[in-house]
Amino acid sequence: MTKTTRRGLAAAATAFGLLFAATTTQAADIEKIHFIIPGGAGGGWDSTARGTGEALTKAGLVGQASYENMSGGGGGLAIAHLIEIAGKADDTIMVNSTPIVIRSLQKVFPQSFRDLTPIAGTVGDYAAIIVAKGSDIADFGSLVSAVKADPTKMPIGGGSVAGGMDHVVAAMVMKGAGASPTSVKYVPYDAGGKAMAGLLSGEIKALSTGFGEAIELAKQDQVRILCVTAAGRVDAAKDVPTCDEAGATGVEFINWRGFFGAPGLSADKQQAYIAAFAKMYETPEWEEVRARNGWVNIFNPGEDFSAFLEKQEKEIADLMKELGFL
Repeated sequence: MTKTTRRGLAAAATAFGLLFAATTTQAADIEKIHFIIPGGAGGGWDSTARGTGEALTKAGLVGQASYENMSGGGGGLAIAHLIEIAGKADDTIMVNSTPIVIRSLQKVFPQSFRDLTPIAGTVGDYAAIIVAKGSDIADFGSLVSAVKADPTKMPIGGGSVAGGMDHVVAAMVMKGAGASPTSVKYVPYDAGGKAMAGLLSGEIKALSTGFGEAIELAKQDQVRILCVTAAGRVDAAKDVPTCDEAGATGVEFINWRGFFGAPGLSADKQQAYIAAFAKMYETPEWEEVRARNGWVNIFNPGEDFSAFLEKQEKEIADLMKELGFL
C-alpha cells in the first residue's frame, strides 16, 4: 500500500469519525432557559434556580441558562413581570415556593399561582431553627425557655415578610413547644442571605430558615442547627434532632420549590420543561447539586402541581387563622 493510499484512508476515517460524532451528538432538549428569581442573592430561591440551571446545563438537557434576581413586593414584582411578558418570552420561568401561597392569602400581592402556568414542583427543603456558633443558646429547649421568659429579648429572624413562611415556621415550632406563637418577636429580612448576615452580626438571636441554607454554614462551623422540621433525622446532619424530638411536639414542615411559566404558555413548551426536569432527576449532575444543598426530591408536574397547590392553600389558610395571621 502506498503512502498516498494510507493517507487517503486515514483522511477518510477521520472524516467518517467527525461525521459520525456530528450525527450522534444530541442537541439539548431546550435551547435556553432564563430563570427569574423573586428574591436576592443567597436565599433559597436563588440557590434553587442556580442549582437547577447548573444541573440542566451540565447534563446537556439545556443549552444555556441565565438568571435574574428580581426582589420586591414580597415576590410580587417577579410575578407581575412574568404576567407582563406573557406570549413574548417562553424561555423564561420563575422559581417560587410555599410563600407564593402564603403571600397571596395575605394579599401581599393581588395575584396567585392560578395566574401563572404551573410547570412542576421539583424539590423540598425542610425548615430549621438555628443560632450563631458562639450563641449562649445551647439547644432548642434553651431557646424556648428564653422566648417564654421574655420574647422581646429573643428576636427570631427570617428571610420573609412578617406573617410569611419563616414567621409561620417559627410560630409553629414555638407553639409545638408550649410557647405562645403570637408572642414571637419576628424580624423580617428580604432574602435568606440577609437574614443569615443578621444572625451572624448579632442583630437577631435565632433564625428560622431552610435546612439547605443552614447546612453549608453549619459545616463551616459558623452556625448551629437546633432542630429541623423533618419527620426523621436527615442524612446530611444525623446529629441534629428533629423539632419533634427537641420538644416541638408533632411539628413537621417541608417547603416545596418549583417553577412557573407565564400565563398562556403553550402546552408544548410546558411539556418540554416537564420532560427536561423529569430527565434531570436521573443525572449525576443533579444528584451532586441535590446532595450539596440537602434537598429532598419531589416531582409534581403540571396538573398534579396545581392540585397540590390547591390543597396546600387550604391547609396553610387554616393554620394561619389559628395562629392569628389571617
